[in-house]
Amino acid sequence: MSGRTPSRWEELTAADPAHSTWYVERFRALAAEGTDIVGEARLVDAMLDRGSRVLDAGCGPGRVGGYLHRAGHVVVGVDVDPVLIAAAEQDYPGPTWIVGDLAELDLPGRGIAADFDVIVCAGNVMTFLAPSTRETVLAGFARNLAPAGRVVVGFGADRGYEFSQFLTDAENAGLTVDLRLSTWDLRPFTDESDFLVAVLSRAV
Repeated sequence: MSGRTPSRWEELTAADPAHSTWYVERFRALAAEGTDIVGEARLVDAMLDRGSRVLDAGCGPGRVGGYLHRAGHVVVGVDVDPVLIAAAEQDYPGPTWIVGDLAELDLPGRGIAADFDVIVCAGNVMTFLAPSTRETVLAGFARNLAPAGRVVVGFGADRGYEFSQFLTDAENAGLTVDLRLSTWDLRPFTDESDFLVAVLSRAV
């Protein structure tokens, strides 16, 4: 970890090495029970033409990116946790799964074009980042978008990242908020909402 700030997720897994495996098995069990675990991916799919390029930022064990790959999109998934990436490779073959830090995102350096039609950041990923890296991560999203691309971010309240601060950070990172929702199934955002789904584009 020297030379970089560990994310809150890394701190969590360092304190409890079994946490990542528990997380993987939790979603495998939900899927086996027939629980809908791809609502975020369906929203993203509705925004895209077939064969679009998608970055699943903080992809975890691959549920969102895996669905979008099966729907016909070209998917790259990045997560800092190698246990989660290994599960994504096993459960959802097809996308390009990468172990990487979103705060140090250099996809062109890995031979991957920075021209994504959508960057999706679901699963409260923004709240697991080190606070000092949040704006850097958002700027990386802006940098890796296609000219007309969009970023879709979702996370809950009371997780240490105020919605108002996120919106300020996004603006400072070169992103414009196009739409705010309170759920992944398109319910409108209000002052009482305890969840935010933000659709953003690169500021002109």
